[in-house]
Amino acid sequence: MSPRLLTAYRTLAYLTGVILLIFTIEIIAKYGFGVEGLEWVAIVHGWIYLAYFFVTVYLGIQLRWTWRWMVPVVLAGTIPVMSFVAERKVVARVRAEHPELVRAEHAAS
Repeated sequence: MSPRLLTAYRTLAYLTGVILLIFTIEIIAKYGFGVEGLEWVAIVHGWIYLAYFFVTVYLGIQLRWTWRWMVPVVLAGTIPVMSFVAERKVVARVRAEHPELVRAEHAAS
């Protein structure tokens, strides 16, 4: 497996989390205060989450994760802040199980 896949996962996990937080603020602004015009955030989150979903599943297949591990990591992109938590857990697990990937990831940066 390429260390670029881990980098792509980490980037998408952070992007998904940030956009989901912005989306949550948009929902509160829209339904709590009547603010309109931020509907694009939902579409952006949808596309970024789709990329996060596929990269996470591919990473899980490459690293032979069980479904009991992969499904919560994939769903973390739908719960505000959880993609940050999942990213930390995934990186910790990859560091423990595949230290050569982490070293290669740092060398590539």
